[in-house]
Amino acid sequence: MSSQKIGEILIDQGVISQEQLKQSLGEQRDSHARLGDILVSRGFVVEEDVYRALAEQMGIDFFDNDAILGAREEVVRLIPEDFAKQNVLIAVQSENSSVRVAMADPDDIIIQDALVKLTKMQVEPVLATPSGILQAIEQLYIRIRTQGEVNEVIGNLQFFVEADNEEEGMVDMTSATTELADAPIVKLVNMMIAEALKERSTDIHIEVQGDSVLVRYRIDGVLQDVMRPPRSSHQGIISRLKIISKLNIAEKRLPQDGRFTVITPNQEVDVRVSLLPCVNGEKMVLRLLDKSSFTWNLTSLGFDDRDLKIFRRWIKQPYGMVILSGPTGCGKSTTLYAALNEIKSTEDNITTVEDPVEYHMDGINQVQVKPKIGLTFASTIRHILRQDPDKCLIGEIRDSETADIAVKFSLTGHLVFTTLHANDAPSTITRLIDIGVPEYLVGSCLNIVMAQRLVRKICPNCKGSYKPEIEELQDAGVNLEEFQDLELYRGRGCVHCRGTGYFGRTGIFEIMEMRQPIRRLVFDNANQEDIRDRAFALGMRSLREEGFNKVKRGVTTLQEIQRITVQEY
Repeated sequence: MSSQKIGEILIDQGVISQEQLKQSLGEQRDSHARLGDILVSRGFVVEEDVYRALAEQMGIDFFDNDAILGAREEVVRLIPEDFAKQNVLIAVQSENSSVRVAMADPDDIIIQDALVKLTKMQVEPVLATPSGILQAIEQLYIRIRTQGEVNEVIGNLQFFVEADNEEEGMVDMTSATTELADAPIVKLVNMMIAEALKERSTDIHIEVQGDSVLVRYRIDGVLQDVMRPPRSSHQGIISRLKIISKLNIAEKRLPQDGRFTVITPNQEVDVRVSLLPCVNGEKMVLRLLDKSSFTWNLTSLGFDDRDLKIFRRWIKQPYGMVILSGPTGCGKSTTLYAALNEIKSTEDNITTVEDPVEYHMDGINQVQVKPKIGLTFASTIRHILRQDPDKCLIGEIRDSETADIAVKFSLTGHLVFTTLHANDAPSTITRLIDIGVPEYLVGSCLNIVMAQRLVRKICPNCKGSYKPEIEELQDAGVNLEEFQDLELYRGRGCVHCRGTGYFGRTGIFEIMEMRQPIRRLVFDNANQEDIRDRAFALGMRSLREEGFNKVKRGVTTLQEIQRITVQEY
């Protein structure tokens, strides 16, 4: 144990200055609070700095948050959850007859004796921050608690793929097996998928990292590490999933795409499979489309009253084009389906052209494109024109041919809904022109262009208010006059949200109405910045501005808006 005081250690580490220590000691004489708490409250250090210095003073190891979260499940199980929560501690490492326990108070001999009796092992305390320990307890014990429920789902999983002959319907692949897909691998893959469904994951990433297979789930738009099986299991996992997807298990040099359907007692989930050969081995991504969680209602997507009124007005026009822009996974398809659901009528002939058809909707005709046999977006739209159409949804404009036909479709008395990959609403126009659509056609056909993103919502179970620091507001680039007196919200992290502080997502939207001043700019081949400036002058609100409005209403956080949108200058 070091004879140095905490303040001296922090100075030696270069964390604080002599002047900061002097100020804090002066406050301590008046308040009798702990020096570490005073340093944190003044913003001179963070909690982790204080506990690192304490660990050096005590002569024991310090475990940061990442180190604690890396604890194996079988080690965490050594200590009951109630005992861990009550005493703010968690088992982090185990070897032979010894266990290392991260504690907020390693000097508590009574607790150490109780741990020896509980674990029947020698106990070596290490130091960690209380917040880090509590966060780890929330995240690690939830996996243990829910394993029984996951096992129940595993027992009821069924896998289906489309038969080569469409008249034969779906083929059951549940029992498909090879020498590589032995029982342990089958169980591991089933557990991987079952747990992803339980955690509301939209994607599963499987890749080789070092001596292990890294499995990550994308939950609420953010990838999270969930398991690391040994590298030796990689080929078995990939082969099992190839079999289920009816892919070529012998082909390891070329990318492959496939799909299958997972059916449980409560869910039917379409799974798209993408395989990419990498230098360390094949990387696989599974995209999960849960039909049971789909929403058909525009009011539940996150529009405020103003934007919803604008969007509804334009989707009910008799002709023209409605374009949604944004990256993959930003909710474009969901918004378009909800729009179609609102306007569909027995008086209209509505057809969609998609790749793939993500959700089935009554009252409309849906076409799955099949490029291998010549059924492309462009060829399908040509045939739809002979089907007496009123409205059409084109899943995505990918090339000049599709763009040209879609534009002409909208200029001949039909309403067209489609999507395009672009960063914001104004850049969607220049993207269309870059694809090859003439300016005079772009300016004539467009009704509305809307960019959108999905942001995580604050978890309602652990939501709490706080007063933001000026530095936080400045980093976010907000208007200080608007925000400095506001009380904002954030999540502390709990079981419900896996310790992230977020649960679920909502949309933010940038809506650009194609009014005459903007149309004239497009006709004159104006640049993107001129179009953007005119749109703002006419009342368009940017994605970041919409995000900040949701921060004010307590829906999400400044950090989330910074993560999703770009700084405006």
